[in-house]
Amino acid sequence: MRKAFVIDTNVLLFDPQALFKFGNNDIIIPIVVIEEIDRFKRDMSENGRHARLFSRLIDDMRKDGELSRGVKLPNGGLLTVELGGNHPLPVELQMDKADNRILALAISIKKEQPKRPVVFVTKDINLRIKADALGITAEDFEPSSVEPDELYAGSTCISVDSHLVDEFYANKRLPYKEATFKPNQYLILKDSLNPNHTAMGRFSKELDCIVPILKPAEGLWGIFPKNAEQAFAIDALLNDDIKLVSLVGKAGTGKTLLAIAAGLAKTVDDGVYTRLLVSRPVFPLGKDIGFLPGDIEEKLNPWMQPIYDNIDFLFGQTGAKGRRGAGKGCQELMNQGLLQIEPLTYIRGRSIPQQYMIVDESQNLTPHEIKTIVTRAGDNTKIVLTGDSFQIDNPYVDSANNGLVYLVDRFKDESISAHVTFSKGERSKLSELASNLL
Repeated sequence: MRKAFVIDTNVLLFDPQALFKFGNNDIIIPIVVIEEIDRFKRDMSENGRHARLFSRLIDDMRKDGELSRGVKLPNGGLLTVELGGNHPLPVELQMDKADNRILALAISIKKEQPKRPVVFVTKDINLRIKADALGITAEDFEPSSVEPDELYAGSTCISVDSHLVDEFYANKRLPYKEATFKPNQYLILKDSLNPNHTAMGRFSKELDCIVPILKPAEGLWGIFPKNAEQAFAIDALLNDDIKLVSLVGKAGTGKTLLAIAAGLAKTVDDGVYTRLLVSRPVFPLGKDIGFLPGDIEEKLNPWMQPIYDNIDFLFGQTGAKGRRGAGKGCQELMNQGLLQIEPLTYIRGRSIPQQYMIVDESQNLTPHEIKTIVTRAGDNTKIVLTGDSFQIDNPYVDSANNGLVYLVDRFKDESISAHVTFSKGERSKLSELASNLL
């Protein structure tokens, strides 16, 4: 039997194309949702763009029939715009709230056709709770959500015979057919008899074997890996064949610092890329900087200060010997065009060729925004995404459906991408204790 999906406003602001993702079923848009969408259409944020896109989609559909009677969708579904329901709600739920009027409509539809499955789709957690209390089936909208505990980790430890570890060190590669690995998956080879006899490698899909990871003898702009996860990340960040790197982990694990250090090495030292572009969302993505005094750089300083802190730390680590960037300072690199720090606000429509691009705090981005960013990559551009799925400020995403975990899940089988999950904090003992205890 065809289901009736009642769609909340936040779903359409999250993804205007959601109308086409419910298969051969009936899609019901409450009239109050249209009213709420109308209030967003003038915003210059991502929500405003989505509101305008949704309005244009609905307006185009009017050519195919009356929205009050239903318009057929390309996938066989039927879209209807419905007026508010007349079913009374408990006195605790006032009808002057849009959310409660949407619930009343869902209850009315269920009462009119009791045998028809009615599903209320919303990204509002509390609204799903209220719907469930009223006997309405409620679901979140994210067809490809991935729980953090189920997310591809990017590395694993395997127990092998002692001679295989020795063979790996001797031949610089190890064919291993006893297990299946994903492209660029990182491995710790551990001697089954001697736990201290180990090796670290990466599975190369092209060579169909395990190969050694890159270990810069002089470190990475004065930074040396403090654990296996950081060593894996350095390999992924320095490998020019890997065009997309995702680094996920809690605060203090070194994600942003390693990414910036690798970007400086590849841009300032080696000249592989013409510029290091470091960015982070001025939350929410696309929101204007605001009417603050000063030029754009002064307005951005509070948002970009964590990036400046990491770069200043790296310049302090490098000293003055033998490095193209040593002694220059952050501002001089920016003046020479080797370094650019900016928000993600104006990335739409850009093409970014031959650059090393780092997107920090990318857990606050939606899957659609992640797509917008990655599709900006031009020829010979490398993109590094860092973030922590448990530090989310965006009310429209959570730890299971944010853009970062979405990208990790979608790209885990691609040979041009690599992923590393960090678990051990290295910022300080106090930072590590705070992350674990608070």
